[in-house]
Amino acid sequence: MAAVSEKFDYDQDYIGAEFDYPRYSKDNLEPYVDPYELPLDELNPASPSLFFRNLHWRHFKRLREEAPLHYTAQSMHGPYWSVTRYRDVKAIDMDHKTFSSYPAITVAEPDGDLPLPMFIAMDQPQHGPQRRAVSPVVGPRNLAALEPIIRERAGAILDGLPVGETFNWVDKVSIEQTTQMLATLFDFPFEDRYKLTRWSDVTTGSPESGVVESREARRLELIECREYFDRLWQQRIGNTEGNDLISLLANDPVTQDMPPDQFLGNLVLLIVGGNDTTRNSLSASVVALNQFPQQFDKLRANSGLVGNMVSEVIRWQTPLSHMRRRALRDVEMHGKTIREGDKVIMWYVSGNRDSEVFENPDDFDIERGNARSHVSFGFGIHRCMGNRVGEMQLRIVWEEFLKRFRNVEIVGDVERVYSDFVHGYKTLPVRLHAR
Repeated sequence: MAAVSEKFDYDQDYIGAEFDYPRYSKDNLEPYVDPYELPLDELNPASPSLFFRNLHWRHFKRLREEAPLHYTAQSMHGPYWSVTRYRDVKAIDMDHKTFSSYPAITVAEPDGDLPLPMFIAMDQPQHGPQRRAVSPVVGPRNLAALEPIIRERAGAILDGLPVGETFNWVDKVSIEQTTQMLATLFDFPFEDRYKLTRWSDVTTGSPESGVVESREARRLELIECREYFDRLWQQRIGNTEGNDLISLLANDPVTQDMPPDQFLGNLVLLIVGGNDTTRNSLSASVVALNQFPQQFDKLRANSGLVGNMVSEVIRWQTPLSHMRRRALRDVEMHGKTIREGDKVIMWYVSGNRDSEVFENPDDFDIERGNARSHVSFGFGIHRCMGNRVGEMQLRIVWEEFLKRFRNVEIVGDVERVYSDFVHGYKTLPVRLHAR
């Protein structure tokens, strides 16, 4: 297979580029073809319909086996390289001097009508100081203060669930838990907290996914987000004692004079980062325990396994399927050449199922010895800043669950998110059984 022959100028050729996005519908999903029946160069793992139908696993298995560095010449997102083995993903993630995070973290191209520059999609020296500005909110002292708040709220959410009746776990537990936590981290008006969930979905959604009607509708909702937070920003200027995300941004010398588009970009980064990882892991834990009921038996018998189960859920699910980089120079890997300027996708969802690192990787095993070695939070300077908050929420929800219920049973069709980035769930019909 030939290497990429053309080097793109991302600012001119990709940002805001128009691609043919067919609108998502359950009735017009592309036909599924077993990846082992296709020519290798025709594989396109960045297909939302594969993730929506949970049919992406064999694509990544074949790529890990036969083409751990794979080039897709044509896709709705343009050409890109796929990196699918654990050790390669980790190596690229840690080498920020060779692989740039600019201009975006997803395989999809930035929207030219509303660019969202954010520190996770910046290189040094811009990245570090902006990240440090907000890091106190997830520091050890603040985490200790948050734990009793999370436990009280998780208990209240679980106590409000109907036993013996069918409900959507995503809405009643996953979204409610993470939205309340986000409102706390931002010191956001609690009565308006569901706006945070909506803005998170709009940020990662698109017209073809059905989340928004059009690019213009998406742009207008994100502008509404910026305007709402600008009012909070103005109120908190000078509040140097505040430890919420807005006060930290508004009073740090590095971030207090951010331009509006960068302010919005960092806002939605923090909203999505605090929402999608935890929300989808909470839902995935129910799916995993239903798919592997013997693991649920182990958990009921020994609640001390909750902590390791949390890590295993995050490995098994991989709530954000990938991150993107751009090569800053030519790189040789697996006998192929990544050219300077090429788009490189690190498939976390594949690295977490690499049998060279994880024994029986498709199994969900709450006693897995190296569960914490997953790649879901990334590595290096861009490692997920709020990973401890997410883990703590999952741990507490399940600790409190086991005090109250015997089982949570999936009783209907599971609907996944139509996305090649957010690896999650839209509908999860369940029924609770009391202890």
